Amino acid sequence: MKAVWLATVVCALGGVAFLGQGMRAQSPPAQPAHKGDPAPTAAESVHDPASRIVLDVTRVNMLFTVTDKKGRFITDLGKDDFDVIENKKKQTIQQFTAESDLPLRIAILIDTSNSIRERFRFEQEAAVSFIRGVIRRGSDKAMLVSFDTNAELVTDLTDDVTKLEKGIMGMRPGGGTAFYDAVYFASKDKLSKDQPRDKFRRAIIVVSDGEDNQSRVTRDQALEMAQKADAVIYAISTNITHIETEGDKVLKYLTAETGGQAFFPFKVDELEQSFENIANELRHQYNIFYRPEPLKTDGLYHAVQLKVKDRKDLIVRARKGYYAPKL
Repeated sequence: MKAVWLATVVCALGGVAFLGQGMRAQSPPAQPAHKGDPAPTAAESVHDPASRIVLDVTRVNMLFTVTDKKGRFITDLGKDDFDVIENKKKQTIQQFTAESDLPLRIAILIDTSNSIRERFRFEQEAAVSFIRGVIRRGSDKAMLVSFDTNAELVTDLTDDVTKLEKGIMGMRPGGGTAFYDAVYFASKDKLSKDQPRDKFRRAIIVVSDGEDNQSRVTRDQALEMAQKADAVIYAISTNITHIETEGDKVLKYLTAETGGQAFFPFKVDELEQSFENIANELRHQYNIFYRPEPLKTDGLYHAVQLKVKDRKDLIVRARKGYYAPKL
């Protein structure tokens, strides 16, 4: 059993390998990304050894936000204020920190299909303002993916704000909607790369109406890959009809499952406020580490409940579980 606890798992969709203590994963160097290159298909990603995800099976980390019912951040809580429940059993919290300065790894996914043409310019300007206010040179990195008929990498992970701004303003709307492919690609091929996992804050920010009619992967396959990358999904809806659509329901589902939040701005000024709300949340979070008891290495999804003790007036936003490695 001790060997299991010390093991490090290299987890890919196609298989699992173990590394002994003191060894490193060896993988071919990744090919450089080029603007305009299409994101790899799901099938291509599965067979790419360079896109393997490294997981530490000794512990699970939960990065989360606590607010009151008016949305104000609660930042003065301690380790003993929380309960972590897995498999109906209370877990022992081994490490607790208030995280406000973790380096960010952000994927901004912008819907460039015909359905969002009307407000596209305002969305671009709001995204540029967000980048300027959030990305710290030498610490944070962001990437841009546009999606219409295909998911396309516009700008790879970088801390160069000017390069990101040019990428955003150079986007043009037109075509179908491959939303799920964009989430899958950003999670598997990009956000999962920086190690160790707990030293970075990974987020996917989606600007879309939530509709999809072109993806090769399903909604749940995209969600699974985001969960395996420890990425939190935030969504800013482009639906301004004041009528809830199926796309709105998808955005709510993906954000809730990963511990994020969906915003539904109906006016242009509300759009920029939505980006600002996300920026604030990324800097007001807690991090908990625990060792699952009993440890299961079955490759399955394990539900986790995180709550504040005796405080029904507080709201915790955290991912609802994790995928265990498979022996």
